[in-house]
Amino acid sequence: MSQTQIPQATSPLAMWLDYLTNIHTSAIDLGLDRVQAVAKSANLTKPAPTVITVAGTNGKGSTCALMEAILLDAGYSVGVYSSPHLIRYNERVRVNGQDLPDEKHTEAFDFIEKQRGDITLSFFEYGTLAALRLFQTEKVDVVLLEVGLGGRLDATNVVDHDVSVITSLAIDHVDWLGDDINVIGFEKAGIYRSNRPAICGQPKAPSTVAAHADDIGAELFQVEIQYNYEQVSDQSWRWTHGSYELEDLPVPGLPLQNAATALMALATSNLDITDINIVKGLENATLPGRMQVLNDKPTILLDVAHNPHSAEYLVERVAKQYPNQSIHTVVAMLHDKDIQATLEVLAPVASNWYPASLSGPRAAKAEELCQYLPKATQQFSTPIRAFESAMTNANEEDVILVVGSFHTVGEVLEHWQKKGA
Repeated sequence: MSQTQIPQATSPLAMWLDYLTNIHTSAIDLGLDRVQAVAKSANLTKPAPTVITVAGTNGKGSTCALMEAILLDAGYSVGVYSSPHLIRYNERVRVNGQDLPDEKHTEAFDFIEKQRGDITLSFFEYGTLAALRLFQTEKVDVVLLEVGLGGRLDATNVVDHDVSVITSLAIDHVDWLGDDINVIGFEKAGIYRSNRPAICGQPKAPSTVAAHADDIGAELFQVEIQYNYEQVSDQSWRWTHGSYELEDLPVPGLPLQNAATALMALATSNLDITDINIVKGLENATLPGRMQVLNDKPTILLDVAHNPHSAEYLVERVAKQYPNQSIHTVVAMLHDKDIQATLEVLAPVASNWYPASLSGPRAAKAEELCQYLPKATQQFSTPIRAFESAMTNANEEDVILVVGSFHTVGEVLEHWQKKGA
């Protein structure tokens, strides 16, 4: 690509995103040497006074959203970096609960472009560095960094963080991280730091997590050992850490396991948070694409569950909230996910299936999904077509569940918003 084609700080965001997609040979390139060199020269390794980094197979977004809501209630300025996005790239960087305008992103990309010299960066690495730059220029008090893939070799791991969190551990991203849970545990624990708090929200985590924390002298807080939680009723739960106990906490709209993990991370952060901030944050925390209800009559429910572990939690919630209702299940997935096991988990609540094809290099086609579905299931070319068919077939008292991928949920959500429903 010639010099003249490099976008400028004032170029449209779409032009930058196209440029970033094409300048590096592979979409995923694990390893820290390149990204670390740029982060150090650009002074981005400590983008805020407090940084909490969150890894895990599932629950990263929810844990960050819960911490964000509590911290905002406590009066802190908070930056959150997450991925992937549902509809717009801007969703990946939130400051005080809001997405930033395009021009802030393009200025940050331009800054990274000038800093990187001849070092090549993948799309994710570039986006991560630009996010760190945004948090620095917006002068936030606390940064919540969501790890993209794994942990040890993820671009977010170049940051000097104060608290490290693993939300959950299950087998996912087999192509990159393998299918050995002990190896996955080690990779995720790669974000732990010596003499710093290291949280693990996965019950009975693989031994590699505690072993790595021990090897480097991190201070491990393991659920069911150093801290615990218990749901008392549909409306309340309690959280304990040693002799410290929080009772009568409101049950959030996001998974309780992640709420308990978020509380442990904040408890070790030395940030000034009251019990009232915790209660308000738990009541206020939401996240698009997680048990998100778009409509009633019929109920339209969106959830990005895309592996057996997240599907199990979803099925439990759906069975409890919508007993004896027909569930029209719109599903599309990426082919590097465990399609068979995920569909088997969803099957008990799915009354009718609407399998669709996604587009892009990692997309699974509808026929791949149909191998594991009832024989005469109709196939759809896009999630939107599958969704429209479900809308036609569903009665007012039915539920339409859209599931399987950020891409699936994002396409349907954007379609719904455009309809102005």
